[in-house]
Amino acid sequence: MAQNQHEGERIAKVIARAGLCSRREAEAWIAAGRVAVNGEKIASPALNVRPSDKIIVDGKPLPGAERTRLFLYHKPRGLVTTSSDPQGRPTIFGALPAHLPRLISIGRLDLSTEGLLLLTNDGGLARALELPSTAWLRRYRVRAHGKATQEQLDALRDGVTVDGINYGPIEATLDREQTSNVWITFAIREGKNREVRNVLRHLGLHVARLIRVSFGPFQLGELAEGAIEEVPTRVLRDQLGEKLARAAGVDFSAPIVQRKAEPERVNPESGSRERPRRGASAPLPPRAKRDGGEGMGAGGKPKREKRPASKFARPRRGENARPSFDERDEPRRGRPHRRRPQK
Repeated sequence: MAQNQHEGERIAKVIARAGLCSRREAEAWIAAGRVAVNGEKIASPALNVRPSDKIIVDGKPLPGAERTRLFLYHKPRGLVTTSSDPQGRPTIFGALPAHLPRLISIGRLDLSTEGLLLLTNDGGLARALELPSTAWLRRYRVRAHGKATQEQLDALRDGVTVDGINYGPIEATLDREQTSNVWITFAIREGKNREVRNVLRHLGLHVARLIRVSFGPFQLGELAEGAIEEVPTRVLRDQLGEKLARAAGVDFSAPIVQRKAEPERVNPESGSRERPRRGASAPLPPRAKRDGGEGMGAGGKPKREKRPASKFARPRRGENARPSFDERDEPRRGRPHRRRPQK
């Protein structure tokens, strides 16, 4: 296979393009002996392959490349951003509809963080958007216990070092002060592990709620919690631009493979119909348990479906802001009592 060394594409890139995993994961699979090319197992990712080469992964032929696709997902709290969890916690991939292609997360949101998570079937695109050089702005809304001033937040513009870790420039705005907590808009480009929580802890604040409201040009908008929506190919091409699309090696000309969802099954214990999920079944996060399960409201009554607004239009109130976050802390007022007219 020496003739392949100077032509074709890297084997890890080809595997990632097929949507099985990211390039980094493909390299680990190769090192573990899970990949064979033309009948021979390979141990190094330093190999270029051509379309005529036969690639086998875990004993199965590599699927054909599909069109590059991107999805916006509103991750709820209580889900882990991984395909499988050793502790048995519920994962985002176990909560996705079964008809979707195999997806990869672009970055991660930790267990207690909610909001916008980008998912793609293209490992090359995932890698490109995660690179520090891409520098897409990630914007968060944060509710934190404690007090802070705008002067303290402005000092973060030059970066900060916390526990020996250097964090780059941070844009932070004090949106609202309450009796014992504050609302802050926090914007970063690096996205290091637990960056928002660590920096605010450095300022004496304890994060109570963390919601990502935008990632680059893509916004959470009014996407319902737990919902997922695909970005149209035309919009994705425009937002990436030629330079980033070329670096990611995206393919917008390949076909979209439609997968059929498995039929509903009846739970023998409860007698209710259940829709199969992608990935292993796992218990619902605490909030869903409290509400009576997915799609259920208080008292076991089904929630009304709400049609989300477009994610590609300008938000109604503030840049990349979600209008309902502040209002959730306000006390609800009942409807005024209507007096019957006296006869």
